[in-house]
Amino acid sequence: MKITARFNIHAATIATALCIFNSPPVTTAQTFENGGKLLLTRGVSTVGGAAGGGIVPWALIAGNETDRGIGGAASATYIDLPDYTVHSVSASAGFYNRFELSYAHQVLNTGDTGTALGIGQGAEFKQDIIGAKVRVLGDAVFDQDKWLPQMAVGLTYKSADQSALLGALGAENSDGVEAYVSATKIILSESLLLSGTLRYTDANQNGLLGFGGQNAPSLNPEVSLGYMVSRRLLIGGEYRVKPDNLAFAEEDDWLDIFAAYAINDNMTATVAYADLGSIATFDEQRGLYLSLQLGF
Repeated sequence: MKITARFNIHAATIATALCIFNSPPVTTAQTFENGGKLLLTRGVSTVGGAAGGGIVPWALIAGNETDRGIGGAASATYIDLPDYTVHSVSASAGFYNRFELSYAHQVLNTGDTGTALGIGQGAEFKQDIIGAKVRVLGDAVFDQDKWLPQMAVGLTYKSADQSALLGALGAENSDGVEAYVSATKIILSESLLLSGTLRYTDANQNGLLGFGGQNAPSLNPEVSLGYMVSRRLLIGGEYRVKPDNLAFAEEDDWLDIFAAYAINDNMTATVAYADLGSIATFDEQRGLYLSLQLGF
């Protein structure tokens, strides 16, 4: 079954949408519009706050807005692992489907593992993430007759607490900047979403354990693949290559298998099986990923 049928959009509706998206820039208050994107084509909020999948940013811009409006999203995420828990809250804003700003606050709770690590029961590692992303080329939805994907470039600034402890663990800094470029292609006729990201970073465990160590910053690929089961349900998987900078603990790549369901135009729930590998000498950190997003 083609995705166009699942979205229940007939030719007249698509033609109207194309006229909206290709109209001249906003010049008066009367032409400003809220909403307009197809369900799930804004992505969901990643653990870092940017629009994308659960662990990989996509070239899509946060919010439901078209090029005539401003939108946004807020989310809460919880990851339950054998020896740790991770939770984050985030907010993002999208401007005219062109520019995105995001913020996320992450917490890694060590629980009983903190005692084994010698840092105390329930010790926490926290970080704040500020991000910006700009769409520089293409449109993932409306460029169906072109091979070129939607492309975006992004920057994130991450600042972790516990700087003294992170230094003792081998991190060079408690804060750092990452840069990435993402390319995302939605193939409506095949119900597919394909996305790739190349990230320049030296973050340890996404920045929660600081930045740098025994290796220089490096380029790390990240990929996502999704299949639209219906207009409301997207299933897929992601793989994220990670740096390995800390001498005391090996860091593994991340992967997940997810299902994102659009409950309505403003609410999306994501459930995933996440494999985060080894974290601070504790291996096989695999568990349940849950996220709820509100968007407008």
